[in-house]
Amino acid sequence: MLSFRIGKHETPGQLQQVEIPDPEQGEIQIEIHACALNFADLLMTEGRYQDTPPLPFTPGLECAGIITKLGSDISNFEIGDRVAVFCSQGGLAEYGVFDAARAVRLPDAVSFDDAAASLIAYGTSLLALQHQARLKAGETLLVTGAAGGVGLTAVEIGKRLGATVIAQARGAYKLAVAKAAGADHLIDASEDLRQRVKDLGGADVVYDAVGGDTWTAAFRATNPGGRLIPIGFAGGEVPQIPANHLLVKNLTVIGFYLGGLVKLRPEVGQDTFSTLMTWLAEGQITPHISHRLPLSETARGLELIRTRAATGKVVIQPRAAHPG
Repeated sequence: MLSFRIGKHETPGQLQQVEIPDPEQGEIQIEIHACALNFADLLMTEGRYQDTPPLPFTPGLECAGIITKLGSDISNFEIGDRVAVFCSQGGLAEYGVFDAARAVRLPDAVSFDDAAASLIAYGTSLLALQHQARLKAGETLLVTGAAGGVGLTAVEIGKRLGATVIAQARGAYKLAVAKAAGADHLIDASEDLRQRVKDLGGADVVYDAVGGDTWTAAFRATNPGGRLIPIGFAGGEVPQIPANHLLVKNLTVIGFYLGGLVKLRPEVGQDTFSTLMTWLAEGQITPHISHRLPLSETARGLELIRTRAATGKVVIQPRAAHPG
């Protein structure tokens, strides 16, 4: 089978022919039809992600496809089942073997592309905003990097939870994407974020995917008693948090990492992913996929994420025809 392999950090990955692995106890083998890219995949290729696998490895944190083999002690799936998997690695290949506990069955109405594009982005936003930040109806939510893969779902989930959503993104097109997802107020990344948010009454909850100066501005625009979630650092700079300001304004900064929570409480992950598949089937959420590419163009997909040229998600389709 073909697999997109990383043999050395900070060098381009390459397609390689490797043996199709067999599932062991508690595992399922999947013919992969879609794998959604994430900023974490890019960090893995650079060796900068907290869960970067040992070299060589195949990135790809979330995928969807058809079960082709079962390991022992599998009672809740059958060969031929359509599933999505929060797999942590291995999704950028034609086949993969994954822990069955991280898989969820797909309703017939849900496509492989939509399923793969929903697990991490929507799962992160739903758990972070509802379970961690306890966002309430009537509160104001500020989302930075609001047209990105995770930020866009935070806009959508925030509206579902009844919040007023302020979306910050760069450029008219990305702001239009955020508006289509339900944002009430739009702020261009070139504007004074702190002042614009304060003019709108301040933020009760901040969902920051950018870091750096953007975090600092959002932090200073947060209302007393507010909650802040540093969900990512797409801007490249991990923010430093002044503890004295937390004290004075009674602010709470909430650490959240989907992979860590799923390891700690797998039942929460299963419930969340099942909820998302139901919402997809009912049309209550709609993943925004800006690019669909064959496996041979995975490097291009990662570059789209690196340069922030993508909106929403980039999906790799291992079963698609390869150019040439």
